[in-house]
Amino acid sequence: MKAKYSRYLLEFKRPSGTSRGVLHEKETFILEVENDGKKGTGECAVFRGLSFDDRPDYEEKLQWLCENINRDNQYLKEQLRDFPSIWFGYEQAILNLKHGAHLYFPSEFTERKAAIRINGLIWMGDVQYMEEQIREKLEKGFHCIKLKIGVDWKSEHKILHELRKKFSKDKLELRVDANGGFSREEAEIVLKQLADLHIHSIEQPVKAGNWNDMAALCAQTPTPIALDEELIGITNPAEKRKLLEIIKPQYIILKPALVGGFAGSDEWISLAEDKNIGWWITSALESNIGLNAIAQYTFTKRNPMPQGLGTGALFVNNFESDLELKNELLWFKI
Repeated sequence: MKAKYSRYLLEFKRPSGTSRGVLHEKETFILEVENDGKKGTGECAVFRGLSFDDRPDYEEKLQWLCENINRDNQYLKEQLRDFPSIWFGYEQAILNLKHGAHLYFPSEFTERKAAIRINGLIWMGDVQYMEEQIREKLEKGFHCIKLKIGVDWKSEHKILHELRKKFSKDKLELRVDANGGFSREEAEIVLKQLADLHIHSIEQPVKAGNWNDMAALCAQTPTPIALDEELIGITNPAEKRKLLEIIKPQYIILKPALVGGFAGSDEWISLAEDKNIGWWITSALESNIGLNAIAQYTFTKRNPMPQGLGTGALFVNNFESDLELKNELLWFKI
């Protein structure tokens, strides 16, 4: 088996705002393997400024993988434990080599017999831009919307209040993602305000790494808390268990590219379910290659909650998509 990689720069159609800043482009790497005339493709979806493996020797490790592609799977997994996005790309490439034709996890989803319900994502921006996105999602029939918050809470709170006045919690599920944008003191106030609006959950109210603050918030919160960035960089199963036992979150959010691919996600899911912690899966600005693989994996987990999967529509130069969105349902289209 032979392997090679190439760098690819995805360009946003419109700069996308988060509490960590405005994104204009997204770097990624495409891994290709070949064996006996068959090819497999995967995406090593590093997220600069967020990924645990955003480090100077990233491409050096990718080249190492290409040179050692025929080594034992378990050996490679251990060697790539600190490079979750590279392992993620490797998993995809090997699965695609096995199944061919844009397939990673064949199922009723890839046979177009079933779809995945997703939430509509509202990006940060001025009030007019956020309201414009919300109208668009509602017109398309979404029953679950997630808003990025933590930049201008007063305006964001007003938008949520107006939404809830128009749509009851039975008609519209509202989730928010703070990306660690609040202090613990601010978070305590925000959590109460969110509860008054019957918000489903808040992702990462305070910055990752503050386990004691997060544990205290989770213990008394009136609004369910979901860990997101908190999971990044926790690669040892024992450490994963320790984090869940200390913080005791209501939910965890799994981004395969950031938590060790499908194997890493499986570890988190097993630990969470053992402790009655809810979870769902979210994409992390992958190209349509990685997004397709994540969608196929997500379907096999049979989680009925709306999942946080993108559609690849954010970029002007994305690869051709294997997915299509009809209202709030994501379908495989090939």
